[in-house]
Amino acid sequence: MQTNLAQWALDSEYGKEAEEILRRCVHCGFCLATCPTYQVTGDERDSPRGRIYLIKQVLEGKDTTRSTQNHLDRCLTCRNCETTCPSGVQYANLVDIGRNIVEDKVKRPIVERVKLNALGTLINSPVFDTAVKTGRAVKSVLPTHLKNKLTDPRPARELPPEGKSYDSYVILLVSCVQPTMAPSIDASTIRVLDTLGIGVKKASESGCCGAVNFHLNKQDKARDQMRANIDAWLPMLKSGQAEAVVMNASGCGAMVNEYSHHLRHDPEYSEKAKELSKYVVDIAEYVKPHTDKLKQLVSSLPDRPVFHPPCTLQHWQDLRGITEELLRSLGFDIKPFEESHLCCGAAGTYSITQPELSSQLQKRKVDNIQAVNPDLILSSNMGCMTQIEGGCNTPVMHWIEALDQAITAQSKS
Repeated sequence: MQTNLAQWALDSEYGKEAEEILRRCVHCGFCLATCPTYQVTGDERDSPRGRIYLIKQVLEGKDTTRSTQNHLDRCLTCRNCETTCPSGVQYANLVDIGRNIVEDKVKRPIVERVKLNALGTLINSPVFDTAVKTGRAVKSVLPTHLKNKLTDPRPARELPPEGKSYDSYVILLVSCVQPTMAPSIDASTIRVLDTLGIGVKKASESGCCGAVNFHLNKQDKARDQMRANIDAWLPMLKSGQAEAVVMNASGCGAMVNEYSHHLRHDPEYSEKAKELSKYVVDIAEYVKPHTDKLKQLVSSLPDRPVFHPPCTLQHWQDLRGITEELLRSLGFDIKPFEESHLCCGAAGTYSITQPELSSQLQKRKVDNIQAVNPDLILSSNMGCMTQIEGGCNTPVMHWIEALDQAITAQSKS
């Protein structure tokens, strides 16, 4: 793509990066076929190619409007387009740059600004747990898109005794949302690792991975959270206190794996972020070498399970198929369904900030899953699980919870 960037853009690091990305785009349109928002709206400005043109116009000094901001807001950042782009356009990186520039140039309406600031503050606040409990108590009067988020949590299962000694340990992320919304996921992760002789450590100084603030385009706040996590985890890993940071939420795993990109211009943390990335591993990757042992421990598997692969697993981290392969090797008869590559509409805070588009994508995803008549829906990201569960009556859970239950069933038989 030919570019003619304004001087202010050419003089900046982000402008140079954006120009390099823009020049890779050859206008082919392959991305339109795999873009969830374009599938719903049919508006090219809601496609990767259309948004690339909008960002190009901004960087060339054209008028930046509220319409430009709206179309960039509607992007799920699912990265499905990147998997089908023959030119290797790093679309998501370009969108990050574009959103940041537009945020400075276009003032949002006051109501929207208050909403976004309140959302970011609440989710990253110690009172989030209280807010969720209150919301569940009064959810009958809440708007549908919020009511569907407040699904009843499964109680956390009994944990291994405190003080138990292990030959090896891993770090588990102390995330801002999952322990409140679905405490059973962390509990099942700890229980499954315990059966493998692996202990879990949590760094109290760590916190949210930064994804929530990044979704809300609070990029500087997100980077502060990244630095705090690096400071909390890296000394433990380098000293041998833990051998890996295991991610049981693919959204968090995707974000942490990209710390080195987001901190690339930070002279103090760029190398630390690169070093940390060597230790970050998805729970399915970490458990896979123990398949033979786990296979001897499971029983009472569901009859017709499906696995919904989150975009952050299959497109961001390029781990499509790894969890399905693991589950099938353990005896789960995973049923395929149509359009498994398309986003469910959760996308971090997207389901709250873009409820109309999100609900359409939710229905499309649920209809495709229900078409194979499953008795259980599995996934590996709490946001996707909540989104899908809010649109159907079929049980939904993290695959690690299902594995934990299968191991428990075997031990009781």
